[in-house]
Amino acid sequence: MAPRKKITPQKVKRLKLIVSDFHLGRGRQLPQGGINPLEDFLYDHRFKEWLEFYSDGIYESTEIELIFNGDMMNLIQVDYHGHYPVVITETISAIKMERIISGHKVFFDALKEFLEDEKHSLTYVVGNHDQEMLWQSTRLLFEKAVGRPVLWKNIYYQVDGVYIEHGHQYEAVNRVDPAKPFLTENLPEPILNLPWGTLFTVQFITKLKQHRPAVDKVRPFRMVVWWSLLHDTWMAIQALFRLASYFLTTRFSKNRTRQTSLGTTLRILREASVFPDLTDAARRILRTPDIHTVVFGHTHVYKQVQVSEEKQYINTGTWTDIISLDLETYARRTKLTYVRVDYDGEKSRAYLRHWIGQIPLEDDALAS
Repeated sequence: MAPRKKITPQKVKRLKLIVSDFHLGRGRQLPQGGINPLEDFLYDHRFKEWLEFYSDGIYESTEIELIFNGDMMNLIQVDYHGHYPVVITETISAIKMERIISGHKVFFDALKEFLEDEKHSLTYVVGNHDQEMLWQSTRLLFEKAVGRPVLWKNIYYQVDGVYIEHGHQYEAVNRVDPAKPFLTENLPEPILNLPWGTLFTVQFITKLKQHRPAVDKVRPFRMVVWWSLLHDTWMAIQALFRLASYFLTTRFSKNRTRQTSLGTTLRILREASVFPDLTDAARRILRTPDIHTVVFGHTHVYKQVQVSEEKQYINTGTWTDIISLDLETYARRTKLTYVRVDYDGEKSRAYLRHWIGQIPLEDDALAS
């Protein structure tokens, strides 16, 4: 038999990589040595390995645009001198950004090394957990850490037929006013104009996570409510009472550092969903003739929906833990999912991918 001809993989000329919802906090280990219960991102080394894969071999000369699609930095769950403020100035945000950078040295060093290649670039779409990236100071700190200027997008990014948006704008609870990102009236300095969902996360969920770190990772959420009532009864009753009290206090009281209205309150109650489905919103955007793919994040649930022969909706999912209490998917699981946009000439096509990489000899036990 004639020897089989060896096939040499063709080098890739251009592609885009889209990730979202990493939720980087202060790091898994606090400076004093303790474990940080609010840290969600445990895969700094996997991220480094992923970037190295797309920097070598057939990708060595590839033009790559890396796109962060919101909630990459979990600034709202990073403390400011031991407190979690909801009156957030530019100075406060800058200090919290510095803490994230120092807590994820491997992540930022890997990103800096990746961006040292002139063929690589980074675009950052702001989400609801990293709304503080709207400040100039936090952007400059981030750019200094990664060693390159970043293309910043406050709401969405549309390129080559792909529409990229975090997704929080389709919920009343997390929707921000693009025309009024900061509050200034009768205030000594500007502060972030936070949606109710962010206030709720900072003032309610953050406190709950310090005692029950997995509370915001469970799907479907109704299952954790029933489980808690049966097996963690006193904590569940306390939490539900505080939740009702918090909602009534924040939605029906006036405060110059937040905006509220009866209309918004009714929309929050009507649209209430811990993990929303953004498929309908994607379908509406896909009616635009020159858009063939909508990419959302926000829900933490990876998804690919074929809307027509040429149009699709993809959700990037998250690189953080998901705990399923549903019988069909019962488990603790993490899939390092991302969207890859390939090119055939000028024509682009997006795919939902899963990074597996090398199996390490050891890892953080809570990330295994």
